[in-house]
Amino acid sequence: MEEHSKIAEIDEQPIYDASVLGMPTMLALGIQHMFAMFGATVLVPVLTGLSVSTTLLFAGIGTLLFHLISKKKVPAFLGSSFAFLAGYAAIAPNGEKELLPYACFGVAVAGLLYLILATLFEIYGANKVMKYFPPVVTGPIIIAIGLNLSRSAIDNCATHWWVALVAIVIIVICNIWGKGMVKIIPIICGVVGSYIAAAVAGIIDFTPVKEAAWIGLPVNYSRTVFAVFTGGKASTALLITAVFTIVPISFATMMEHIGDISAISSTVGKNYIKDPGLHRTLTGDGLATTLASLFGAPANTTYGENTGVLTLTEVYDPKVIRIAAVLAIIFSFCPKFAAIIEVMPAATMGGISLVLYGMISAVGVRNIVETKVDFSKSRNVIIAALIMVLSIGINYSATGSISFPVGNMNIAFSGLAVGSFVGIVLNALLPGKDYNVKDDEPNSTGVEFEIVQGKSLSETES
Repeated sequence: MEEHSKIAEIDEQPIYDASVLGMPTMLALGIQHMFAMFGATVLVPVLTGLSVSTTLLFAGIGTLLFHLISKKKVPAFLGSSFAFLAGYAAIAPNGEKELLPYACFGVAVAGLLYLILATLFEIYGANKVMKYFPPVVTGPIIIAIGLNLSRSAIDNCATHWWVALVAIVIIVICNIWGKGMVKIIPIICGVVGSYIAAAVAGIIDFTPVKEAAWIGLPVNYSRTVFAVFTGGKASTALLITAVFTIVPISFATMMEHIGDISAISSTVGKNYIKDPGLHRTLTGDGLATTLASLFGAPANTTYGENTGVLTLTEVYDPKVIRIAAVLAIIFSFCPKFAAIIEVMPAATMGGISLVLYGMISAVGVRNIVETKVDFSKSRNVIIAALIMVLSIGINYSATGSISFPVGNMNIAFSGLAVGSFVGIVLNALLPGKDYNVKDDEPNSTGVEFEIVQGKSLSETES
């Protein structure tokens, strides 16, 4: 009788406490969440040259850390951030293993910037802080991130265009006409379909998969940031360059975080911006990013795909997300599993990234449109124009950066770093600021770098 009453209760209203479903159901829901985040999370290390195993390990650890800091209230999963791809490409353009730890150092410092913003939110409130990072600044930065990455996507596609097209077609079909989970995981569907097509055509070398062990440690010390400092051959100039190149990207990812938390608040029907508060969620995200980067994993970010799963299942209990995090940690200890992903054809990566990089720029445009940035004002036109021209122009110049001699060192600034800095400073100095946010209220002014399905905040509010 008691079991029947539970089922009746579940049928009558959305499920907020997964524990009433029992452990087998919770485990199944956790697997579903891991499946949702998986395709995008492992794609970042494949594109950058970072370790897939380390990525899965710190996606799980980062998620658990986030839940601990946010008082176990927010049902968010932290996966790999696409926004920092431009930073890795600037420091290690070809995924050079000796250069990637320097890029990771820059990302680790960027993660610490979250803590500063979290402190400012706690002291001054959202409205006073956010006026320095309005959509007229973050939108063009996001647009530039995607466009700067476009060349690498085309180069990868060019290895086998037909394989890339298989991935693109599958993503489009799943995203537009897919139902249920298929609609939420178009990335992984595109990867699997294109991967199988390439395998059938015989263009994948599975030797590394055969040679890989079934069980192994997911962290290689030589690929961590610590190895740079203990080796005695650290390049101070490169460390500083990595910081100045990559840290500005965090201004966009912090706005992404705010948008994601707003979307989760809207989906669940609870105001997580007020409780546990953005200061806690930003701290959790930032510390997870710093920790992951120090050990050679990509930056973390709250994942839109998993918000889509929340909408699909109506199970909002954070315990289910934590189960997914533990499963990701378990998978990280299987090198053979990682090897299957790492032998993915370049054309498959090209097809997926062609869509993803375009979507990064597209969500930047959406960010500007949805917040109704007034381009009849000259100040807004000037700010957006200089951000995009500097970010893209410098990136595609002969040197790919602007260098300044500092003592005996030569410090290089990427186009994105210069564009972001100029945009933030101009916005602060020029008169006519017209962007306001209401403290402690969910808003739709952030962006998601992932493919998000389900209700958006604006749809819910309307």
